[in-house]
Amino acid sequence: MYHMRRKREGYVVVFNPTLPFQSKIPNQTLIQHFNLSLSPSQRCYCWIHFAIMAGIAPEGSQFDALKFDSKMNELLAADGQDFFTSYDEVHESFDAMGLQENLLRGIYAYGFEKPSAIQQRGIVPFTKGLDVIQQAQSGTGKTATFCSGVLQQLDYSLVECQALVLAPTRELAQQIEKVMRALGDYLGVKVHACVGGTSVREDQRILSSGVHVVVGTPGRVFDMLRRNSLRADHIKMFVLDEADEMLSRGFKDQIYDIFQLLPPKIQVGVFSATMPPEALEITRKFMNKPVRILVKRDELTLEGIKQFHVNVEKEEWKLETLCDLYETLAITQSVIFVNTRRKVDWLTDKMRSRDHTVSATHGDMDQNTRDIIMREFRSGSSRVLITTDLLARGIDVQQVSLVINYDLPTQPENYLHRIGRSGRFGRKGVAINFVTKEDDRMLLDIQKFYNVVIEELPANVADLL
Repeated sequence: MYHMRRKREGYVVVFNPTLPFQSKIPNQTLIQHFNLSLSPSQRCYCWIHFAIMAGIAPEGSQFDALKFDSKMNELLAADGQDFFTSYDEVHESFDAMGLQENLLRGIYAYGFEKPSAIQQRGIVPFTKGLDVIQQAQSGTGKTATFCSGVLQQLDYSLVECQALVLAPTRELAQQIEKVMRALGDYLGVKVHACVGGTSVREDQRILSSGVHVVVGTPGRVFDMLRRNSLRADHIKMFVLDEADEMLSRGFKDQIYDIFQLLPPKIQVGVFSATMPPEALEITRKFMNKPVRILVKRDELTLEGIKQFHVNVEKEEWKLETLCDLYETLAITQSVIFVNTRRKVDWLTDKMRSRDHTVSATHGDMDQNTRDIIMREFRSGSSRVLITTDLLARGIDVQQVSLVINYDLPTQPENYLHRIGRSGRFGRKGVAINFVTKEDDRMLLDIQKFYNVVIEELPANVADLL
């Protein structure tokens, strides 16, 4: 199925489906290079056979992704003690973190009073210049953690890019820019978001005038570096936010290309709500003895968010169920998730035809339209938003207290990111899942994945909001 060829730079995995399987379980070097050497379809083929040979799944049986994920984490972490370091300090107040006074003013002005669990453990090691891997669920202040670390270390007398933050989507990049700007308001920080769908010339103009921090999507950032519009000479901090999403979107090569253009001695931070083996692998290539702050899968469920399901039997009955719930939706700000862009348009038309006021956003819309819709939703002038997983990561609309999964997510991991739109920073929230007979297995998988019980929706749902 594959074989290893020894080269000066290390082992190279060569895919060949006609070759016999050469060893029972690949050794550590092979595992580390495996994900980086094959296309997704090749990798899938190989992994299934690896699972069989490794005893994770008997031959002829259905591949168990969760068992495999666990096995890969175990194998990748085999020499983790030699690679990762631990950091046990906990700081229960922002004042105890040794932060600049003007940064503290920005933190308190933004509305933070007490640091969240990830902030208590994660801000200080980043301010000390350590490489950091941090995993925490949505809504826990992960963005503010790395923003605080970056802002603490900037030399504000030098108006050059000193920190580069990559995010998988334009919306998330712009949200990070907003948080960075707000927390650094009293420091005079200059931040710019380099994202696709905006003017290249305007990016070049702003970058040439000088900024301290650039936040952006991999494609546009690489373009600015390649054109030398973004100069990397003074960059000393490199942050990957939602690393798992960037890898799943196929940004790995662009991330590698960007990293190669950065100075050799650079602090790296990797932040994500989930940390699959491929994301852990990328840390081994970029980082130097990083501090590792991970949470277990059974700790990922969002406390304070009540989760329910509605049995709708058939797909056709979902619309009527949603319309029945509309009065409840309009009480608060709500997000409705579906799985395709086409379905966003279909559901929006159906709801409007019944005189229900809704707004919608998805990736096929132009950037300006999406910005306007999100601005209206954040301001509260629109209260019900229909969208895809585009919005499911990192978009902080703090007034949202209800999420409806009109379609269950196709992957259990995305459930966390979706329902994390409600109950931000300890506020109470409700998640309602529409479940057809075909969805029973996915609902079961989600409950097993997060070790939760999702109960049937009670009649008094409005009282829960």
